Amino acid sequence: AAVREGRSLYAVDAGLLDSLAPDLIVTQDLCEVCAVSSGELASACPVGAEVLSLDPRSLGEVADSVRLLGRLLGAEQRAAEIVGRMQSTIDEVAASVRGLPRRRVFFAEWLEPPFSAGHWVPEMVRLAGGVDVLGQEREPSRRTSWETVLELEPELVVLAPCGFGAEEAAARAAGLELPCRAVAVDGDAYYSRPAPRLAEGVRQLARLFHPEAVGDPKLPAFELPGATR
Repeated sequence: AAVREGRSLYAVDAGLLDSLAPDLIVTQDLCEVCAVSSGELASACPVGAEVLSLDPRSLGEVADSVRLLGRLLGAEQRAAEIVGRMQSTIDEVAASVRGLPRRRVFFAEWLEPPFSAGHWVPEMVRLAGGVDVLGQEREPSRRTSWETVLELEPELVVLAPCGFGAEEAAARAAGLELPCRAVAVDGDAYYSRPAPRLAEGVRQLARLFHPEAVGDPKLPAFELPGATR
């Protein structure tokens, strides 16, 4: 309701922020629901504080944001190590599924109504050996319908509602009746957040698409009962 009415979901405590005397405030402008935006900080920002808005839309830009934070925080070497591990994991997974059949996938970033994947998630699906039937790389997630999704005949539906873990996602999806395999995963930890753990999300997707080629990353996942295999 707040979003529909143009109101913020967040209130910034300007007095507390000022007392903390930060040198750097990190925020985002990708999603007005997920976290405080730079616009909401404009009137509450302490004098002299730098506001950095991180708005990556691809895995490469996520890596760039880590490097930028490392530079601003005097931790460039540490940032380079983190980015190196992230890229190494993604490259390893992509190599393991190269040449294998590409699985048709619908990745749901919300369930009712369903939202297709956006930004870096369709890229993750592609690198893991799949094709997202609705998601568009570097574009925002979009509202759709289950009728539209099923007309595209995905082999697998990945349920990863933004902000929820795998168990919560499975509980919210319990009423869905899908004619294909459906798996709930931890969207909050490994898919929704633009962070180095996206690399482990790529590994999990590859395991779901091609279990014969990729080892089990042992991340939370719940298979929905009753789906056609």
